[in-house]
Amino acid sequence: MLFFVDESLSGVGPDGTPYNVLCGVAIKELQLWNLIQAIRSAEKEYFGMPLKSTDDEFKGKKLLKRKTFRLATSAEPIALDERTKLVLSFLEKGQRKENKGSRMEFAAYGQAKIAFVHKVFDLCQAHQVVAFASIVSRDAKVPSGNFLRKDYSYLFQRFFYFLETQQPDERGIVVFDEFEKTKCKLLGDQMSHYFSETIRGRARSSRIIPEPFFVMSDLTTATQIADICAYCLNWGLRIPGMREPTRPEMEPYGKRVEEMRFFARRYSEEDGREWPIFGFSYIDDLRPKEEKVQDFIEGLRKKPQQGDLPLGKEKG
Repeated sequence: MLFFVDESLSGVGPDGTPYNVLCGVAIKELQLWNLIQAIRSAEKEYFGMPLKSTDDEFKGKKLLKRKTFRLATSAEPIALDERTKLVLSFLEKGQRKENKGSRMEFAAYGQAKIAFVHKVFDLCQAHQVVAFASIVSRDAKVPSGNFLRKDYSYLFQRFFYFLETQQPDERGIVVFDEFEKTKCKLLGDQMSHYFSETIRGRARSSRIIPEPFFVMSDLTTATQIADICAYCLNWGLRIPGMREPTRPEMEPYGKRVEEMRFFARRYSEEDGREWPIFGFSYIDDLRPKEEKVQDFIEGLRKKPQQGDLPLGKEKG
């Protein structure tokens, strides 16, 4: 089982997102190439050419930015064949560095992007893609030590639970979007420590291979799927604890990702209890429990106790 992971990071400005979303999609090896081929065919169907041949990327912030929806609604819905012709003309002008797209070409391009993302989700569901996400407050405190962040450990926990529902010999390979080499090394070291030095990590290494792969997302379709899912969750879905507003036009896309969300029930052999496990988690503090407890204790020590006097003042 392949587990592709990418992020949608919060930021300021009109395109800044309200949360940090770490999203993973699980895809069976037997389904992966068929899914990639189907998405490539959809690119030609909706855009007339592969997206990698254009200035746009197969990413959520490019396909579903606010401008896309403004362009799409600037004209009545255009039939697929006519729309694709207009989009192809528009993209070919871009390749020739011509800035002379017509109003209908801009509208067709916006409509094509919106329809294409829905098609991608249709294909993901047809190829049994399962989604997971750690959604983090942008104000969340981060660990001070060299620990694996909670959003990663939560994601691995859900991936492990998912693998337990598969065949006994099924193993998970983690594939990340590549970033700076030093950060890749740091994450690799943190994962190594988590899976080899912690009790829960060692247990989960029975299913998840602790050494990840790093790939260039613009060349890897499946990490781009994770990116689109992360962006849609950031703007289009709210679970308990999330208070930032959505973009209403993104809510149908958040719903599409939710339809792919992992869900299972776990049972306790000791007392027979049963509880649900959801593939999405909201996190408002990334620190490990020990660090939060220590911070709480330090706060109590610094807090003035009843009867204490301000510095420089004495009784009497």
